[in-house]
This record gives sequence, structure tokens and C-alpha cells, in this order.
Amino acid sequence: MARKLKIDNDSKVWAPYSPGITVRDHIWLAGQIGIEGGEDVVSQTKEALRKIDNLLEIANSSKYDLVMVTILLTNIDDYSDVNEVYGKWLGESMPPARAAYEVSKLPAGAIIEIICEAFRGSGTE
Repeated sequence: MARKLKIDNDSKVWAPYSPGITVRDHIWLAGQIGIEGGEDVVSQTKEALRKIDNLLEIANSSKYDLVMVTILLTNIDDYSDVNEVYGKWLGESMPPARAAYEVSKLPAGAIIEIICEAFRGSGTE
């Protein structure tokens, strides 16, 4: 029987949730915000992606295993700036499926939140 396991890096959480959950090789990461990185969308995107890298590493995975990414923005006009940072971060990995939405507000005053799903071992490095 598969068991649900928590992926946790002991960082601050803003509500009762797990930063990540894994069942067998399926990994779900909660939305990651990057307010510690700064006030602009580029800084917050870089910080959110750093957190994603960290959580995936804890789960014995990496961005190469991502299959779906959802990006929430408080201003869809930031889409191009986010794409530039996100594309560089992906590097040579196969880009996962992705959706991006504008929302009215995000937790803790963040301007971007990134949600991920991955399958451990599905990518190539």
C-alpha cells in the first residue's frame, strides 16, 4: 500500500498545510512564494524557484521530473519577466505543462506563487 509522505524543509508555512507531499514517485508541491527574495517579480520568482529546487531535492527529485507547473500572478503584465527567469531556470530540462493565471491577491502580499507536480525519475539530467 502506498503511503503519503510529507516533504518539509522546516521553512515558515503560512497556514495548516504541507510544503510537499509524495506518494510513491508522484510529488505535489504546495504553492511557493518568494517574498523573502524582494519586492519585485523577478526577485520573488527566483526565490520561489529556489524553494522548489530545495523541496524537490528533499524528495530525491529535481526540476527535470516536473510534469505540471501552475503560476499565479497578481499582475499578468509580469508574465514576460516571469517567463525569462523561469526559462533560464529550466535550462536544458524538458519544459513541463504549464498554466498561468492572474489573481487578485496572494498570501503574505506575494506577487507570484508557483505550484508544481512531478514524477520522480521521469526526467533526464
